[in-house]
Amino acid sequence: MPSLMSLLVRRRIRRRVSFASPGLSLEERRRVLDRNGSLVSLPRGTMLERVVVSGVPCEWILPYRHDPGRVVLFLHGGAYTLGSCNSHRGMVAHVARACRARALLPEYRLAPEHPFPAALEDAVAVYRFLLGSGVPPGHVTLMGDSAGGGLALATLLALRDAGDPLTAAAVCISPWTDLAATGETLRTRARHDVVLRPETVGRSAALYHGGHPPDHPLVSPLYADLAGLPPLLVQVGGHEILLSDATRLAERARNAGVEVTLRVWPGMWHVWHGYVDWVPESRRAIREIAEFADRHRTAA
Repeated sequence: MPSLMSLLVRRRIRRRVSFASPGLSLEERRRVLDRNGSLVSLPRGTMLERVVVSGVPCEWILPYRHDPGRVVLFLHGGAYTLGSCNSHRGMVAHVARACRARALLPEYRLAPEHPFPAALEDAVAVYRFLLGSGVPPGHVTLMGDSAGGGLALATLLALRDAGDPLTAAAVCISPWTDLAATGETLRTRARHDVVLRPETVGRSAALYHGGHPPDHPLVSPLYADLAGLPPLLVQVGGHEILLSDATRLAERARNAGVEVTLRVWPGMWHVWHGYVDWVPESRRAIREIAEFADRHRTAA
């Protein structure tokens, strides 16, 4: 049963201007997402450090108490066309604190200025930098929300195929895995989803995949051979249009022999984790992420 606070916040989200609201230009959508994300508080004592990694602007998010040997590599969402450190810094800081790890948040290149495979190339480069700097792969947890969840999977696939060592585990929050838009919940959850709209998702997909087919396995990991991936935690809200992107991913990954934990949160919306200051389900979901990362951290 959703908490009273989640119901109140959900009502407020429905009434306000969203980054997915019709009629907004791309620049306006980017500003809205950044502004909304910047409202999330930073945990007390959090330190920030801007860096450039392999040509990619990034931000290190350092909780007050953390193990410097543990790293969360977080790929932000935003339909591959939006998102930045400003939009995701607060949420990722809460994840990092719960995991007692430092977090690296890349600002990978966005479409339409930089369509596929630019974002994937940036994510792979940042991960390889971590390994080159001496971080053991077993001490890295790769995470992403929405498009970032799909990008995290594509990153693992590209690394696997290139023979790179993979992360200890991966966390996909409300992942966008099917840019071909074949999921039934694009229709059946459309009136319940207070964040995303099917038509906005479709437009963003076209901007990202460009001349590549939308079911290309590195564009839409749902269509990939998922064998050999590390353990996955997939969290998704029961009221979001990407629900079937998550459930079908979990099924295909299990069929490929991957260890998968699928958690469908009743009554929750797309990436509800971003409301950690107000919604108890957000805090519980982040604790679940930290527990999962703890279980799957491996030795150097």
